[in-house]
Amino acid sequence: MNVYVRELSSALARLGHEVDVYTRRDSPYLEDVVHVEPGFRVHHVAAGPERGLDRDELPQYVASYTDELERHFRDVGAPDVIHANYWLSGLAGHRLKHELGVPLVVTFHTLERVKAHTFRGESDDRAFQESAIVACADAVLASCEVEAEQFVDFYNADPERVTIVPLGVEHAFFAPGYRPQARRALGLAESGALLLFVGRLQALKGVDLALETLIELRCRGVDARLAIIGGPSGPDGRNTLEALHERVAEAGVINDVLFVAPQGHQLLSTWMRASDVTLVPSLAESFGLVALESAACGTPVVASDVGGLSTLVIPGQTGYLVSERSPAIWADLVQRTLLAENALALSNEAVIVAQRYTWRGAGEILGELVTTLSRRRLVRC
Repeated sequence: MNVYVRELSSALARLGHEVDVYTRRDSPYLEDVVHVEPGFRVHHVAAGPERGLDRDELPQYVASYTDELERHFRDVGAPDVIHANYWLSGLAGHRLKHELGVPLVVTFHTLERVKAHTFRGESDDRAFQESAIVACADAVLASCEVEAEQFVDFYNADPERVTIVPLGVEHAFFAPGYRPQARRALGLAESGALLLFVGRLQALKGVDLALETLIELRCRGVDARLAIIGGPSGPDGRNTLEALHERVAEAGVINDVLFVAPQGHQLLSTWMRASDVTLVPSLAESFGLVALESAACGTPVVASDVGGLSTLVIPGQTGYLVSERSPAIWADLVQRTLLAENALALSNEAVIVAQRYTWRGAGEILGELVTTLSRRRLVRC
């Protein structure tokens, strides 16, 4: 979500729009306003303690956050449109829409009812609030057709108010390169296959399946290692991380698994170029930016056949989609991907497909939508 907000804001600013991003102040040392680039500013809003908060703590500060924004907009003038990202910002945007009389655009990034359908739900209240936001939003942004259908099926959204805005890739960073050099830059051995997992360490992202795939490959005698990049997230994050370490020790693959702290966005491209295959074993995924950025680096993807991943990965051309959760099946497809001739073909096609996705293109779609919304009457609850 952070990548989405930053890159889309930059794209809009470069297209001539004025973009102001508002986020809760989580440190007393932050400036009130940060000028990121011409036309793009980030405002730090006082709401709750000036420190990082767990996700479950955030809802109690939505009201004070919204109060601060309302006072700000009363002083400087209302924006042409509010674009809320995630359901908590949607709560603030929903209220501000009515108080300021401006259109509301929402990107959810994850949906509670979809998670409950494919994995397990966390909050009935969140699902209720998401429904209320969808019902009043002037436009709901979906990253692909699969997500657009989910809004209609799970939230009874008006299809006329759902707009598909595919995510983009910063191709200046995420581009093909020379794998041995990428490994040398990271201090990794140049021999053997390197599998990559990037994401939050929680059950929903399926990192345990990535590990079991590596273990299966090692049992078959395949010279392979796995890099797991990310940190624990959500209520089950710490337990997920502990279980991974226990399983690594139990399976005797301590020397074959590398745990890496979350990396800066641009640094991920080096890891992707260094890898032979990126694994995306999520149980649910609205889009799957990791899969797209990996493809842009020329690294094939083996991914779950869920959500937006089913639209990003072309089986047999840019990687493989897997419906089953069997490590043996995942290992089969990884081995198929590693075959020299197949790997080169998958890599080349992945780069070609990824080139279709740009943040400028996403910005152009959103810019046109804002112009359209300015001419319409607001949707009412």
